Amino acid sequence: MTTKLSIDIGGTFTDVVLAVEGQISTTKVLTTYDDPALGVMQGVTQLLQRTGVAAASIDLVLHGTTLATNALIERRGAVTGLLTTQGHRDVLEMAFENRFEQYDVNIDRPEPLVPRRLRYTVPERITASGGVLLPLDESAVRAALADMRQAQVTSIAVGLLHSYANPEHEQRIGQIIADSWPEVSVTLSSQVCPEIREYERFSTTVANAYVRPLMDQYLNSLAAKLLDSGIQARVLLMTSGGGLTTLETAARFPIRLVESGPAGGAILAAHLAQQHAAEQVISFDMGGTTAKICLIDDAQPLHSRAFEVDRSYRFKKGSGLPVRIPVIEMVEIGAGGGSLASVDALRRIQVGPESAGSEPGPMCYGRGGQHPAVTDADVCVGRLRPEYFAGGSMALDASASRAGINETIAQALDIQLHPAAFAVLEIVEENMAAAARAHASEWGKNLSSRTMIAFGGAAPLHAATLANKLKIRRLVIPAGAGVGSALGFLLAPIRFEVVRSFVSLLAQLDLQRVSNVLADMYAEAAAVLEQAGISVVSQSVHAYMRYAGQGYEVAVPVDADSLDITAMQQQFERVYQDLYGRTIPNVPVEILSWTMALAGPEDHIRLSFDTAQQDAQRPDLPGTVTVYDGDNAADASLVQRDQLVEDHRISGPALIIEAQTTIHVPETMQAWLHPSGDIVIESMA
Repeated sequence: MTTKLSIDIGGTFTDVVLAVEGQISTTKVLTTYDDPALGVMQGVTQLLQRTGVAAASIDLVLHGTTLATNALIERRGAVTGLLTTQGHRDVLEMAFENRFEQYDVNIDRPEPLVPRRLRYTVPERITASGGVLLPLDESAVRAALADMRQAQVTSIAVGLLHSYANPEHEQRIGQIIADSWPEVSVTLSSQVCPEIREYERFSTTVANAYVRPLMDQYLNSLAAKLLDSGIQARVLLMTSGGGLTTLETAARFPIRLVESGPAGGAILAAHLAQQHAAEQVISFDMGGTTAKICLIDDAQPLHSRAFEVDRSYRFKKGSGLPVRIPVIEMVEIGAGGGSLASVDALRRIQVGPESAGSEPGPMCYGRGGQHPAVTDADVCVGRLRPEYFAGGSMALDASASRAGINETIAQALDIQLHPAAFAVLEIVEENMAAAARAHASEWGKNLSSRTMIAFGGAAPLHAATLANKLKIRRLVIPAGAGVGSALGFLLAPIRFEVVRSFVSLLAQLDLQRVSNVLADMYAEAAAVLEQAGISVVSQSVHAYMRYAGQGYEVAVPVDADSLDITAMQQQFERVYQDLYGRTIPNVPVEILSWTMALAGPEDHIRLSFDTAQQDAQRPDLPGTVTVYDGDNAADASLVQRDQLVEDHRISGPALIIEAQTTIHVPETMQAWLHPSGDIVIESMA
């Protein structure tokens, strides 16, 4: 019997899932900001006590967390110093030397994580081809380290020019630090991001160094608390690229955890897309703090090697801190159940990106919140029933929600309570629709022909109306939707990706040298899987290629066992044609970088839910309740999910209640229970 524990720490809730041979039990607890591990252990203890499962019987712990992301956004990381090549002290500040918002004279750029006074330079120079132009001045390195000690630096980022081509000088600096200052945390750019383009490489290296002491402390704390509770299982971490990795690797490269929770949700959506034979899918993950949207074609989410943390302008590429890591491509906006609602000076309703989080949370939580949130608006319009929230284990204060929406929104706009609350929901849903349209447009994708798969605590409340705005006619709400990302962890393979920059015109490519590079990459990735006790069952290799002179590349799949220049040219043209609708004749093609991802076996687990235990605290349900659509009141059917009969159609308006979420079915749609246990909602128009 295999017993797994899956944990997802979000900005508002911490989700815990226990899987015993595919039999699922779940719980949600509020995230504890001071020490997230406390919330984790609270949820774990609740589940083990409720199910009677012994802690010692757990075989594997899977974990995803937003702690690294939050530390970057909130600037709560270590005092970090940067050691770089002489003359390149200001690379972090110069960034791309462009304006992401051309006509804003008060443009707000993100501040570098390392202030200028903590950026130190040393004489050295590696050429772009990997040759040593100027030897490393080791005395300058030691002098810089002495200055860092004086400045009380606790983490060091080492980023030298062209170290992707030859890491010799960075490795020597790492050895000097290890010999003279072993207690300080060190991140080398040639290890965390060995790629061309120094700004993105330095930014990624600094971000990793900035969160590494915090994440190392947290991961060690969590591992110790799990051991103290009797759980001796191996712990694997979800990465932003959609694979699981070891605790040790996650501690070395915590920057790879920045989108670990949302990546789990995308893995779940891809799994469901395959189950429902849906070739084109849009996943919609809405929790308490953010909403995430991902495009999935042929059961494969879009992947990328570029991501921005903490964008200062909504949806604006270039306004955040860039990191170069393997990541499932998605758009994330500050739109969750805890997103705060207000009225600005122009009498416009604003929702988010500020969030009430779990401390104090929306006003209805009764934890001291002074500002209304999206959850409060859901309560006011009747979509969220206080008596059934969290399976009846957490009572909501509806009067607080009404008071907050009335004072902040209704009185400010001189309108009634229900239209004011409905307007808040319209704004947040339109914000999410705008983000989805922009994301699809960037990738040249159509939305209306897609199936929406919605999960997360707040998504089922808003998915149907969001689908209407996007002209999507079919959506799927999976069983256990409220803990969707944690369920995705159970389905993810153990996987690790490495990258190398190796610049060459395709026509002049040295195939033997490429084979040697790929062999080194295989050894590095295989070592991570071996550390996890997993054998390699699949590999995926991509070359990042472009027409010579272009500024951006496309990822081209390559057969590493049979490298052929003509085949690579043809494959590049196919990928380029699919993305841009044309190719460019008579222009040479060049390769900048290579990536290799190795994966272990996938766990084809079939999930079934212990609904009897989840719903034990829920009171009896009435037949109908009143739900408001602006000024209009309608009687909505109120049903319990585990009482649904397969293929029975429920016409909207209706609310389908379960332990961790509520599904809202609008008047123009109907819902039915699929044989898989998922709920399908379809438009009747």
